[in-house]
Amino acid sequence: MAKKTTDQPAYRSESDSVGTKQVPVDALYGVQSLRAKENFDMTGQRLHPEFIRSLAVLKKACAMSNLAAGELDKKRADAIIFACDEILAGKYLDSFIVDPIQGSAGTSMNMNANEVIANVAIKHLGGKPGDYTIVHPNDHVNRGQSTNDIIPSAGKITTLVLLKRLDASLNSMEKAFRKKARAFDKVMKMGRTQLQDAVPMRMGQEFRAYADAIARSRERIKTAAQEMHVLNMGGTAIGTGINANPKYFKAICPQISKLTGMKFTQAEDLIDGTMHTDSFAAVSSAVKDASLACSKIANDLRLLSSGPRTGLNEIHLPAMQNGSSIMPGKVNPVIPEVMNQACFKIVGNDVTISMAVEAGQLELNAFEPVTFYCLFQSIDLLANAADTMVEHCINGITANKERCEYLMEQSVGIVTALAPYIGYQKAASIAKESLKTNVPVRELARKECGMSDEELSEILDPMKLTEPHKGITIKK
Repeated sequence: MAKKTTDQPAYRSESDSVGTKQVPVDALYGVQSLRAKENFDMTGQRLHPEFIRSLAVLKKACAMSNLAAGELDKKRADAIIFACDEILAGKYLDSFIVDPIQGSAGTSMNMNANEVIANVAIKHLGGKPGDYTIVHPNDHVNRGQSTNDIIPSAGKITTLVLLKRLDASLNSMEKAFRKKARAFDKVMKMGRTQLQDAVPMRMGQEFRAYADAIARSRERIKTAAQEMHVLNMGGTAIGTGINANPKYFKAICPQISKLTGMKFTQAEDLIDGTMHTDSFAAVSSAVKDASLACSKIANDLRLLSSGPRTGLNEIHLPAMQNGSSIMPGKVNPVIPEVMNQACFKIVGNDVTISMAVEAGQLELNAFEPVTFYCLFQSIDLLANAADTMVEHCINGITANKERCEYLMEQSVGIVTALAPYIGYQKAASIAKESLKTNVPVRELARKECGMSDEELSEILDPMKLTEPHKGITIKK
């Protein structure tokens, strides 16, 4: 007689429009998620955790709005809300198995959320995963919705959340530069244009300019982010609102605003809101612009700290790690270098986003998955790079005051201050002679122009040369 077994089956059967598939019996995802995992093995990564949270908050808002509209019974609605709250609490993230780059405009992302929420709700109601007679991923969790309004709306909510952290990171960088600007305000140095000596300036002015560039970048990002507050929720498939109850349609954006604590409005033209994704390109461009400013500043810091014996050596960067496996004692500017590389990646991501936004056709853009993958990565990357720059580089920068003053004294750039008194051509002649003979500009001006030491000291006062000031009268 055969021995009876009490072992649970390892799989359950689930069907979709493609056919039937075996799903692990206790899995909270379903057949559509599993197909997507097998079909779209692109990056080896999962959905961004904040994007999953955004999906959960949207599904919760939809359940609440459908309940109020009479589209869901209270038992199912409450179970769906419970499941969403569990995800918002950080549970079941490992059940979101789809790759962030995928075909079909993000349908697999949406269905992964629908299936997980449905199965958590089913278990909450005493059923077993896969018994969709209790709570159905499409009929109940996705009621009144489409991938085409859920996914872009989740992308916008996620973008706003991530931008808050980025702004805090850039704000810290701006403050760090302003602090250094104050500390370095009395350090005189030569300014340079096209890597050639220009005119004297204060190092504090240089660092204040870095802070101002970061501040301007922050404002540019905030302006672009305003477009993220307009959602196409209620538009469903193409913006016509098919299958959306009018009461749900009116309630959904206010409900999302209430749950997120952020103000969202419904797009005036939901066809446009579903068809076009240019608002994401605007945010990406602003983040890219910020990265360009950060990368330029990183270039400057590497150059200003170059040497230390055979370069500019005007500032000292914190020594973070060995710079060479063969040259003992060599220390490289590794933190500005990693900022540069992060910014290079952000610029590349912006190109990808631009191509994806342009590639949309007719009533939908099918390339939102790669848009979000790149945009979220860019925002996180710049925030991480900014935090690293502040903690491991900017806060520890010191000025080499003596070196700055020496280079300034050796430069012929101060001859510019003499031009209003002796003329451009004569000033240029003195500069050439100084470079040729190594005789200081001050001495040549005294000899060739008959200027007194008092006059030269007044005209060539380095501090006065760093800001507009009234000239003096030369004795003939």
